[in-house]
Amino acid sequence: MKKRVIDKNFCMSSYLTFRYIENENIDFYENVFHSVDIPFPDDKKIIVNNALEIADAYKKAFESVKDRKLGLLLSGGMDSACLAAFLPAGTDAYTFRFLDNGFTNHDITRAEKYAEKYHLNLHYVDINWDIVEKNLPKLLLKKGAPVHSIEPQIMEAALQAKKDGVEMMVAADGSDLVFGGMDKMLSKDWKYDEWKEFYTFCNPEKVLKNPVSMEYVFERYKLPNNEIDYLRFIDEIFAHESSASYCNAFITAEMKYTPFFDPSGMVKMGSPLDLDRIRRGESKYLIRELFKLCYPEFDIPEKIPMPRPVDIYFEKWSGPKREEFKKNLDMSEFTGNQKWQIYCLEQFLNLHEPL
Repeated sequence: MKKRVIDKNFCMSSYLTFRYIENENIDFYENVFHSVDIPFPDDKKIIVNNALEIADAYKKAFESVKDRKLGLLLSGGMDSACLAAFLPAGTDAYTFRFLDNGFTNHDITRAEKYAEKYHLNLHYVDINWDIVEKNLPKLLLKKGAPVHSIEPQIMEAALQAKKDGVEMMVAADGSDLVFGGMDKMLSKDWKYDEWKEFYTFCNPEKVLKNPVSMEYVFERYKLPNNEIDYLRFIDEIFAHESSASYCNAFITAEMKYTPFFDPSGMVKMGSPLDLDRIRRGESKYLIRELFKLCYPEFDIPEKIPMPRPVDIYFEKWSGPKREEFKKNLDMSEFTGNQKWQIYCLEQFLNLHEPL
C-alpha cells in the first residue's frame, strides 16, 4: 500500500491540467480524501461487433435491473436516445432546460421526440446559476476535490428524480469512450508536444503562483520520434476523469442505488476502432447504426457535449482573489470552461481554508 501524501500544489495543478487528481494517493488536505470513478469490471464486459449485438447487450443489461425504478438522463444525442429505446414505456426521463439569458439548449426538441416515440415520461430539469451555487458545496465536499462543470446540473437531475421515486439513474457516459466518440481526440495521430498542449484543459503555469509540472503523466505515453500513445492515454486518463464526474454527482444526491447505470460502459468492441472511418466523419459508427435501427425516421444528430452555459456564467467574472493564484489575471484569455475550473478550485480552497 502506497503512503498517502498531502500536496496542495500538486492537486491544484493536476485538477487544472486533467480536471481530476491524477494520483489517487495524493490529496489537498489532511482528512480530505478525493474520490475516484467506479468503473465496470473489464472482464465482465460483453464483446460487441455490430448494432444488433449492442442492442442485445443493452436489453440484457436492463433486464438485470428490472426490479429497480430507473430514470434516464436524456439528451438530444445518439447515446442516450439509444438507451431510451430499451427502457420500459413510462420510464421517467430527464432533460436539461437552461434558464439563463441567451442560452438555448437545442437538444430539447430531439429529446422530446425520443421520449414520445418510446412513451417515456419526460421531465425538464431547469438549471440556472442559483442551482449551481446551491449544489456546488456538497459536490466539493463529497469529492474531496474541485469538480467538473456538469456535476451541479447532473446532481439537480438526480435530486428531482428522487422526488419522483426514481431509485437509480441511467446515463450514457461510456459510449464516447467505447465506440469512438471523441472525434477531435481521434482526428489524427498526434505528436507528443501538440497532444500535451491540446489535452491540457487549463495550464497551471498561467494561473498558479506555485505550479507543479504534470509532464510525468504525459511522458508515460511518449513514443519514439516525438509521438504519443494517445489511444492508451484516452483509455487511462480521460476515462477516469469523465466517469468520476457522473459518479460524484449521483452519490452526492444520495440515490438509492449508486453510482449510476450505464449499459454503454458494460460492453467493449470486438475489433479496434476504425480510425479512418471516424476521421471521415463517422464517429461512433456502430452507435450510428444502432440509432438508425431504433429511429429509422430520424436524422442522425451530430455529437454535442453536455451543454452548460459557462460562458454566460463567467462573462463578467473578474477572476480569483486567493493568494494561490497569480495576481491580475487577464480573464479574457480563458475560455468559459477554464474560468469554471479556476472558480471551482478557488471555491474548494475557500471551503477548507476560509479567507
